[in-house]
Amino acid sequence: MDRVSDRAFEFSVVSATPLRDAALRALGAVFWTAADGLFLACVATDKAVRRVGAGTQHFLADVPGSLGVAAVRAGAFTVERRAPLTALAVILVGAGIGWNATAPAAVPGRHPLSATHAVPTKLVTAAVTIRTPRHRPPSAPAPAALQRELSELAASYDEPVGIAVSDVTEGWVASVDGQQAFPQQSVSKLWVAITAMDAVDQGRMRLDQGVLLTDDDRSVFFQPITYRIDKDGYQTTVDELLNKALITSDNAANDKLMGMVGGPVAVHEVLQRKDIEGVSLAEDEKHLQAHIAGMTWTPQFRPYGAFEEARGRLPREVRDKAMQAYLDAPYDGASPVGIVQALSALKRGELLSPGSTDVILGAMAKARTGPRRLAGGLPSGWKIAHKTGTGQDWRGATYGINDVGLLTAPDGRTYAVAVMMPKTHKPVPARLEFMQAVSRAVVGNWQAERRTVASLRGSEAVRGD
Repeated sequence: MDRVSDRAFEFSVVSATPLRDAALRALGAVFWTAADGLFLACVATDKAVRRVGAGTQHFLADVPGSLGVAAVRAGAFTVERRAPLTALAVILVGAGIGWNATAPAAVPGRHPLSATHAVPTKLVTAAVTIRTPRHRPPSAPAPAALQRELSELAASYDEPVGIAVSDVTEGWVASVDGQQAFPQQSVSKLWVAITAMDAVDQGRMRLDQGVLLTDDDRSVFFQPITYRIDKDGYQTTVDELLNKALITSDNAANDKLMGMVGGPVAVHEVLQRKDIEGVSLAEDEKHLQAHIAGMTWTPQFRPYGAFEEARGRLPREVRDKAMQAYLDAPYDGASPVGIVQALSALKRGELLSPGSTDVILGAMAKARTGPRRLAGGLPSGWKIAHKTGTGQDWRGATYGINDVGLLTAPDGRTYAVAVMMPKTHKPVPARLEFMQAVSRAVVGNWQAERRTVASLRGSEAVRGD
């Protein structure tokens, strides 16, 4: 899952031209200070209002929660139309006027959904237990300097993180907590896409195959493809679903695609058949996000904002228990080492046909999410094909912030990288800086290797070898 607000933040400093980039940097310095202040003011106001007497609560209860829902929908729509600054402004205003959508159910004037829609249940999925990745013998050990730098970065972040970096050609892996299972969130869309392309390779599915989306296919959070559903549904193709899932991280597109390939059982079958270890997933996005919040998905959550409203009515202790359970044993858990080994195998063409490999990597190279995560630390001349993941917020923390991908140097040398944060209280800029630091470490390793090679060649020339 990738939230609209985080994506708006990251989009807002990406420009199409150097001139626009300079202008946006100047604008951003002023805008984000004001935006952060407005957000904090909304939060402070919300807390203050909740402490006042029943009379004030009753007065504010007359503000329809639907206004907040409408603001969120408008924000998502404007992001889809590439208007991120407007989107963020709309979302912040919605946070201020739509507090009623998440107020306690006891506030007068509220119309709660049936209590049965907010009862957490034990997660029952087809997910298998994560296996520790086998240690495939690399052709060379991981560079000591890179391993040391990654360890220092992780220690300085002062919160749990998982990092893995692998040279796709040489096979070495440098990691920090690389074999621990971390929440994937939308990173798991990559495995659904690979399963779909495996079905294409076997002739069981076609990219141009027609697909009809209806109201039954609505999911949670970011799902702009569902805006196109009318009374007759929306006619699309497998190709569009795959691209929407990988490029814009559309939850409804991913859920539909997962259902078409056979659900989590089919995905796990492909993972095992292709020897992808250390990677698992639970259910589609709507069921997974409901379980993470402490609820069970029902069709009544399909209307925009209904899921968020029901989640907002849950007692805090229910959310606490559900979020901790997810953190202790992620339903969609995967290890950084398992992910970089899978990405390396994908890049080497070991998982899919050449054509299907190009489809996956091509979509990952166009990803619009996370432009300031790993990509933000890359200098000119480097390329990235990646997939991000962004989890739910609770009590000032985000559960699951990730970016995984293939970083390619100007000379074609490619590194598979995974950075995973299971739970972080750090502000967005600190998270971005950490991921960018990992990218810079990879770039620094590549530059050091080039200097070493050049030095050796120079010595050989002097000796006349």
